[in-house]
Amino acid sequence: MSLTSNLPAAVSSFSPSQTWMWKGFPICYQAEGESGPAVVLIHGFGASWQHWRKNIPALAESCRVYAIDLIGFGSSAKPVPFTEIEYTFETWAQQVADFCQEVIGAPAYLVGNSIGCIVAMQTAVSHADSVLGIAMLNCSLRLLHDRRRATLPWYRRMGAPLLQRVLAVRWLGHNFFRLIARPNTVRKILLKAYIRPEAVTDELVDMLMAPAADPGAADVFLAFTGYSQGPLPEDLLEVLPCPAILLWGTQDPWEPIALGRDLANFPAVKEFILLEGVGHCPQDEAPELVNPILQEWILSQTSTHETY
Repeated sequence: MSLTSNLPAAVSSFSPSQTWMWKGFPICYQAEGESGPAVVLIHGFGASWQHWRKNIPALAESCRVYAIDLIGFGSSAKPVPFTEIEYTFETWAQQVADFCQEVIGAPAYLVGNSIGCIVAMQTAVSHADSVLGIAMLNCSLRLLHDRRRATLPWYRRMGAPLLQRVLAVRWLGHNFFRLIARPNTVRKILLKAYIRPEAVTDELVDMLMAPAADPGAADVFLAFTGYSQGPLPEDLLEVLPCPAILLWGTQDPWEPIALGRDLANFPAVKEFILLEGVGHCPQDEAPELVNPILQEWILSQTSTHETY
């Protein structure tokens, strides 16, 4: 498991990360802030709580901030897929809801990036008493989902399932994981996801690389690449029981904003905010844009709850 002593310089000024035992597995999380509403930050695929290192101090000025490593990622445990745990959005939603109950002791605002948005929405739908509101940054559209692919022409449906079948062969999947879990490869991927090249630092690469060396990391990666079921964002938005806002980096190469705009049509979405010239991870690439929006939104929502 990744050691907290190897944290990048930008997070070394934080208080030490903490461990919460969930279903017998150690879960890593970071907590900052002494007062105010509770906020839980939920990372995307392959990331960790450290992906919020540029947001935690700003939010902690007026909130109790918790950034959690989903099970299977970061410094949290990576139990064996299918035998010890199912890596699904329902599992992660249960983890977040239990965290709100057992660690925070109160409902919280959830802030997610990419698949972290799906986790946040699933938490609200399945455990409504745990969630006050949701802010989503470049929500995963789940373009490889079986139902999503079914709408494509036949010649575009074949590639992903074929790759999934190849990766399901364990030795092939592990070799593939070793090929991509290299600093130069990770940097190239980040330079596609981020529009500002200066944001792709050695620290960021090291941060994402560290958990890849953990036992079980490859199996978690392969389990998720084969996960083409579960909810689509529109499924959850249709029944979302709390208010939500969407922030979207306009230059996201993975989650096209043209499709993302459709999510703004659901009644639960109160605002759809464009972040011009930003890619898939706005919280890390452009914290100077994201932090004031999140601070203002949480403050306004807190005032509304206090009014009632």
